[in-house]
Amino acid sequence: MIRASAQSFRLGVQAFLRDWRAGELRLLLLALMVAVAAMTSVGFLADRAGQVLERDAAQMLGGDLVVRSPNPLPDDFHDEAARLGLAVGHAVQFPSMAMYGDSGTLVSLKAVDDAYPLRGALQVSHAADQPAQTVSGGPAPGTTWVDDALLGALGATVGDRLEVGALALEVTAIIRHEPDRGTQFVNLAPRLLMHRSDLDASGLLGPGSRVHHYMLVAGEPAGVRAFQHWLEPRLQRGQRLSTLEDSRPEVTRVLERAERFLVLVALMAVLVAAIAVGLAARQYTRRHTDGIAILRCLGAPRGVLLGMLWVEFALVALVGSTAGIALGFAAHYGLVDMLSGWLETPLPAPSVLPAIQGWVSGSLLLLGFALPPLAALRHVPPGRVLRRDSAAGGVRRSWPAYAVATVAFLLLIASTTGDLATSLTLVAGFAAAFLVFAVAGLALLWGLRRLRGGEGGALAWRFALTGMARRRSLTVVQLCSLALGLMLLLLLGILRGDLLRSWQQSLPPDAPNTFLINVQPDQRNAVRVMIAEAGLPRPDLHPLVRARLVAINDRPVHPDDYTEERAQRLADREFNLSVAEQLPASNVIVAGRWLDPGASEMSLEEGVAQSLRVSVGDVLRFDVAGRQVDVTVSGLRKVRWDSFEVNFFALLSPAALPDAAASYLTSLHIPPAGEALKHRIVQAWPNITVFDIGVIVAQVRQMLERTVVAVQLLFGFTVFAGVLVLAAALHATRDERMHEVAVMRALGARADLLRAALFRELVLCGALAGVLAAAASVSLAWVLADRVLQVELVSVWWPWPAGIVAGVAAALLAGRFALAGVLRVSPLTTLREVA
Repeated sequence: MIRASAQSFRLGVQAFLRDWRAGELRLLLLALMVAVAAMTSVGFLADRAGQVLERDAAQMLGGDLVVRSPNPLPDDFHDEAARLGLAVGHAVQFPSMAMYGDSGTLVSLKAVDDAYPLRGALQVSHAADQPAQTVSGGPAPGTTWVDDALLGALGATVGDRLEVGALALEVTAIIRHEPDRGTQFVNLAPRLLMHRSDLDASGLLGPGSRVHHYMLVAGEPAGVRAFQHWLEPRLQRGQRLSTLEDSRPEVTRVLERAERFLVLVALMAVLVAAIAVGLAARQYTRRHTDGIAILRCLGAPRGVLLGMLWVEFALVALVGSTAGIALGFAAHYGLVDMLSGWLETPLPAPSVLPAIQGWVSGSLLLLGFALPPLAALRHVPPGRVLRRDSAAGGVRRSWPAYAVATVAFLLLIASTTGDLATSLTLVAGFAAAFLVFAVAGLALLWGLRRLRGGEGGALAWRFALTGMARRRSLTVVQLCSLALGLMLLLLLGILRGDLLRSWQQSLPPDAPNTFLINVQPDQRNAVRVMIAEAGLPRPDLHPLVRARLVAINDRPVHPDDYTEERAQRLADREFNLSVAEQLPASNVIVAGRWLDPGASEMSLEEGVAQSLRVSVGDVLRFDVAGRQVDVTVSGLRKVRWDSFEVNFFALLSPAALPDAAASYLTSLHIPPAGEALKHRIVQAWPNITVFDIGVIVAQVRQMLERTVVAVQLLFGFTVFAGVLVLAAALHATRDERMHEVAVMRALGARADLLRAALFRELVLCGALAGVLAAAASVSLAWVLADRVLQVELVSVWWPWPAGIVAGVAAALLAGRFALAGVLRVSPLTTLREVA
């Protein structure tokens, strides 16, 4: 056993060195190297760009991790964070009253320490007419920073003193941006920011106070993850981690789309590389079949031959993956230079994880796409030395190799993307496209048999068509490979252009940037008139009714009935109900139907319905100001929260809440020239809260633009991998073409006739592949846009002419390099090698 293993190792090393010198491994090594380079460059850049996105997201939370609790947090939380070398900040938030003279109003009071914020920065101005400036830390003890709306409601200015509990705090700045203030309507009052050391003297914290204590944590990612793992099993009821999904859903949607785009790019690079490696392995197998047959005649056991192949391709994997990682690492620095210049933000240092993934991916690529053809070599019979038609065995004998290859491929896409649903969607599309391409190729060959040609130019077409029909299997493989490569290029173009444009249009320049909250029924018309007089469209005002869910299908609802934290919060909190006659533009019905205006019905957001285990047809009972209201769930909705329009988890029909007391809210886009409108609204109606989210919209748009740039750069590198597939597809037929040309020239065919026939064959194959690729790429783009990326794809026509032109050009260009010298080889030399 040991002797056989040593012999296999020695033969494998010798075979690797011999094939290296002979150039037999060049195409396979090049395919593997480019494949790994594509994946590692994507991996290195995605890793660093992902750290940037996470860093920006953390700035919107005020820290890398935020713990929320209704009670002061235990000391061991702080001790563990300090032990891990993490920075810690504290904040306390609760509703209170602020007084100025005889005027008073409700405020959302937030007390912070000197460390706040750990991520991001506050922006304030020291006068109403001064621009915002970034500051480090919060207000000093004895002072306060407030929203502009609060000054308008009280008639105060910067420098005045506001009474907050037992304190008189001097207003020293106006808050222009608070990094961790999301768009949820948990606070219907303007912000008042004070120092945490003033809380005890204010006398505001007493028994029964509705206080939320926040612990902000920031530091190295490894330390933050370790603290989170330590913390999660120790959280008590009421304590929870504030994640980006909870605190900033509009930002989470952007990050999710960014991640999906990067996953698609990575998976496309894997698929392109898989085709190239498979074609190169097929050519290697065909070239070495006779050599394996000779070794079998000399008495080499199958086990030794199999071990030799394993050793040789382990060396191929090691050399190709290492070279690919080095190339990918170097290439990603060029992309980083471009990306950092455009983003105007420093990227963190790369980690070693993409390199490890490169080695693993290279090995899995060879295992998945080179193993099936290579496994057939050990079944080559000795009789092939005498009979050229002796085959190595069919799929029946090679099914273990195909099973292993399938498992390796699944492991590869799972390790590369980390998103199984998206991966399977795209892989299913590629498999369907390959089947369609193969059927179309067979149909083409069936039709070619019935075509006839004459003299001159028609004779060249006859040779071209006859040659394609004679090499039926090779022609189908070449057509499918070329069409798949073109489909990738066209799909990348659609994704980079039309889908990215549709994504950007999902957050248009006139997206709402201001919310008006707590508008009373008798103020609605006057508010609409004032907004219209400012030259803005008259807004739609949506009723808001507070209610508590008390029963589902006559079964009382209690937080202890659920194990999921979100479901417990939904069962323990009040709902914001609203009434709607028409389905909002940013909502889509995913189950059931829309509301019947004359019935007591509800349309529920699908995520809330899933958490509460509610289905269409269930009856929900709400307590609305002491009155029990039963509503039937008529349908479930998918809500685009990143539209920044007014959206609700629960929408009721007009008949369900005919007399319920409600306040109203709306969203609108106020351009920079209309900033005075906000002040006039607050002065006219002090009870109305003007919630400015312009900075939040700007942050989301900036993150969107950064991601678009990163995706476009990644697409460019993946296109290079696609070009390799086109060359490999034609190079795989080189030997067959050389033999065919030799026979034709020996029979008297002129070189210009053979050259014209080859030209027509490439044109025909490229044109057909372009048409098939265009159809498949457009279809797959529509599926990805609707099912995966959730964006609306505009009508695309350019892939059809572009596919044909690109197919012909790619086939001619790849044929120029892959088939160079085929027509110049001596017929006698070629026939002697074949004999």
